[in-house]
Formats: sequence, structure tokens, C-alpha cells
Amino acid sequence: MVFKNIVCPACGAACDDIQIKLMGGTIETKNACKIGNAKFKEVVSSKRLRQPLIKKGGKLRSVAWDEALEKATDILTSAKRPLLFLGSETSCEAHKVGFHIGEYLGAVVDSNTSIYHGPTVMGIQEAGKVAATEGQKKNRCDLIVYWGTNPLESIPRQMSRYDIFPRGYWTKRGRFDRMIITLDPRKTPTTETSDLHVQLKPNSDYELISALLTLLHGKKPHPSVEEVTGVPISMVEQMLDIMKNCNFGFISVGLGLSSSLGKHRNAEIVMNFVKEINKFTKFTLGVLHSHCNVAGFNQVASYMYGYPFGLDFMRGYPRFNPGEFTTVDMLRERDVDAALVMCFDLISNLPADCAAYLTKIPIVCLDIAPCLTTVISDIVLPGVIDAMECEGTFYRQDDVAVHFEPFTSSPFEFTRSNEDTLRQLFAKIRKKK
Repeated sequence: MVFKNIVCPACGAACDDIQIKLMGGTIETKNACKIGNAKFKEVVSSKRLRQPLIKKGGKLRSVAWDEALEKATDILTSAKRPLLFLGSETSCEAHKVGFHIGEYLGAVVDSNTSIYHGPTVMGIQEAGKVAATEGQKKNRCDLIVYWGTNPLESIPRQMSRYDIFPRGYWTKRGRFDRMIITLDPRKTPTTETSDLHVQLKPNSDYELISALLTLLHGKKPHPSVEEVTGVPISMVEQMLDIMKNCNFGFISVGLGLSSSLGKHRNAEIVMNFVKEINKFTKFTLGVLHSHCNVAGFNQVASYMYGYPFGLDFMRGYPRFNPGEFTTVDMLRERDVDAALVMCFDLISNLPADCAAYLTKIPIVCLDIAPCLTTVISDIVLPGVIDAMECEGTFYRQDDVAVHFEPFTSSPFEFTRSNEDTLRQLFAKIRKKK
């Protein structure tokens, strides 16, 4: 059977034009990139987690669903300060229930954002963001600036579906109506396709943006900018001239900007630059996410509690203080004594000292396939794959909500979705505590 217009849950692009051919135990995809194709194949993977597991005698063993939920409930309710890490690769509906559990338990609730694009989100809080949808970009944009990102490898369909190659209403010739500028210390496949590659020195993003702002205000940057950034002032002037004379420009920022020295101040100043250049032409900014629904967690957290990530409910109300109530910092300071990790291989993305501490506390894990986090977990609950086996909502990386419908059903009798799993867990928690 062939299913059309399926939403891909692989990355932040959330492509909604995927075709699926489901035949018995095999799946064929059309329009999906390599990352998306691999994600859809997980539905029929032999490595899929099919049963709840509890660690007994140092080994994970299959148990009944109710037993696993009871044990998970015991771990979370007996903890003085649990960590709920709600990974982005699930629906906003599941995140909402997870927040209710965290608020009820007085836990710390966090997600991928604090490990990846946290500084970018903090920069948005400081400066605000001049934004546009991917559709606006496709139809209007004649200049794309990739800052600290390599979308050809991290988000393979970004250029072909939204940025460079599609023919829009005012960009009817596709690539021939657009110009690409890439700012990256390295040479990547994206820089090779660019019209201008500004190869700045690592950790000099803030200085380069400051030089752009100085020129934009009609003044000459200090000559030391060339030594600090490795970019000649003449090239900075050339780049600014291109930006000021485009019809519609778009800066796509990646982790290269937010992870270099300056962190959220880099994001803040580039957003201020975008606001300033709008005095000359139309310019907007967007964030590229290589994980699905990262923006969704931020949206749900913000409209429920006013903060985008790293929320602490220990005092009965939400507190937000990045560097204190975020996952890496809580684990490094050993401030949590239990964890629920959902839809993310957390231990593979942590510094060594944080990962080491995570192995010493009881962990409940909800995931679809074995990973390092499931290996160290005390309880493993099998996950349902969103956009394939259940319906729900994702937020695309441009903060547009995308509703997805499944093309098959949950393979489990005991749960219909990750949201359903969390609701069952929450019901047991309320009975016990």
C-alpha cells in the first residue's frame, strides 16, 4: 500500500511530501533523504525494542508492561530531585504531558536545546528575531547566508526543498536567482556550492558581526579586525554590499555560531544586525535544527511556563537559569538523583563526567531502539514512532506547526503513543504520591 504526504520525523525540516510504500515487513520511501529513509526503516527494524525491560542482575530482562510502569513510578516518586529529559524526537502532545509530570514531581525538565541551540534561544530572548517561514524564503529570497552550518550534510533536503534550488514566485529560475554566502572556518560541501565563502578564524564570530555592524553604521572597523577574524576588511565590505543590495535576504544560523566563544551573545548581536539591515532591505533570520521538533519543545515550554528550556519546578513554580537548571550542569554538580530520558540517546551527547554520573543514578528510558542510554537504564519502555505509528504535532524549524498522520498503527497492545505511555505513567505517579 502507498501512503502520500507523510511527515518525516528525522530533522527540523519536517518534510511533508514523503511517499511510503509498505509491503509486509519492508518499507520503500520516495522523496526522503538518506537520514529520513533510515528513520522510516526503523518501523520494521529487527533491532526495534518490542518489550518493556527491567535490569535484573546487571542485565535487562523482559517483563510485563504494568510491572515496568510500577518500577518506573517507584524510581521517580522516591527521587528527591529527578531530571526529566524530554527528547525532541516525539510529539508536542507528549512533551505537554511530560511537563505536567515534571511540575507534579518538582523535577527539572529539559531537552536537546540546552545541549545544542540553547545559546541561540537565549539570544532570541535578548534581542528578538526577525523571522520568516520556509515558504516565504522559497518564494522571495534571493540571498541566503549560512553562518556556522553545513546543511548539505546535516539537513540534506534544506537546499533542494526550501533554500536554493526550488523555483519560487519571485525566484522563478531557482538557483540562478539566488546567491549563497557561507561563513565557516572549514571547507565543507556547502562552502563549495557557495558564491562567497568567508573563511573566518574559529571563535571570531562576534568580532566579524561587530565589524559588519560598524560598516553598516557608516564607520570603518579597527584594522585589528583583520588579524582577529582572518577576514580582510575589503571582504567584509563586499559581503555587506551584497546584503544591502539584495531584495530579500535570509541568515540561517547553525551550531557553529552558538557554540563558539561568545555563545548567546553571538546570537544576540547577529539578530541585532538583522534588525539594523532591515533599514536598507528586507532581511530575516532562522535557525537550522538537525533534530526533529526541537522548536516544538521550546514552543510548548514557552506557552505553558514562559521559558523555553531548562525549567526547575522544585519550589512549585517554574524557574529558568541556564548554567544551573540545565542538564549538563545538573549532572556535573550531581544535583539530580534519578532521571527519565525520552526519545534521545542522552549519554552519547554528554561530556564524560556528566555521562559517568548518569550511570550511577536510577534511569527510566523511553526509546524505540537500543542505544547507550538504554544499556545503562534500569527501566526501558518501548517507544512508538511519531509520524509513522501515531498522530500528533511537530514544529518545523521556522516555528510553523505541522500536524502529522500515521501510515500504520502502534505495534503494542499496551500503548498507542508516547503521549499515551506518559499519561499512564502520570496516572500511577498521582496514585502513589
